[in-house]
Amino acid sequence: MVQTFTEQSIVSDIVKQFPRSSDLFKAYKIDFCCGGNRPLSEAIAKRGLSPEEILKNLNTLYKEKEAKQHIQIDWDTASSAEVMDHIVQKHHNYLQEELPNLSPYVTKVMKVHGGKQSHLRVVHKLFHDLKTDLEQHTVKEEMEEFPLIKSYEENPTEERLRAIQEGLSDLAMEHSHAGEILHELRRITNDYTPPEGACGTYRLVYNRLEELESDTFEHIHLENNILFPRYMA
Repeated sequence: MVQTFTEQSIVSDIVKQFPRSSDLFKAYKIDFCCGGNRPLSEAIAKRGLSPEEILKNLNTLYKEKEAKQHIQIDWDTASSAEVMDHIVQKHHNYLQEELPNLSPYVTKVMKVHGGKQSHLRVVHKLFHDLKTDLEQHTVKEEMEEFPLIKSYEENPTEERLRAIQEGLSDLAMEHSHAGEILHELRRITNDYTPPEGACGTYRLVYNRLEELESDTFEHIHLENNILFPRYMA
């Protein structure tokens, strides 16, 4: 089987191509920041770890990510249940894993560099405001709105439809607020461009914030433009 990453891959290059690999390296206590400019084999040997185990886990994670990105669905013909299941499995699960994993990196960069670069304190606040909003948002969808839509599909009534419309109006406003935070994050980070000489963790945070933005906008698109109009007409 052809592997995307090998023992000769440079650690910092792996994180650049696949930002979420930093979580795996953190778990194995492999330095991808100051000590990232070296082959993975060297970093593994220094920790006395198993190359086979780490490469298997690393490449499996990457292939899972690639597989999710290439799922093709005809949204015009997909049922509402299929749309909602996709949102939960791809976007909610991503947020459930990514938000708590990214949080300590955002805090670390703010603590290390925030004294001289005050905008990082704003980045820290914006990210954690967004984290709280998105966590509450996904719970509301999974516990309230999505089950209500599924029950309406099984037994449509005017009362259920009105309840759905009220709930979706609230969700749409939450989308707008999340979008505002993401736009401000992009503005204040200069389109996620780290300063010259930024350390690996600094670059990692910007890369993963941009990835979070991309996933969230796709998530919002599926709801605002595909799912919600079916019930808001």
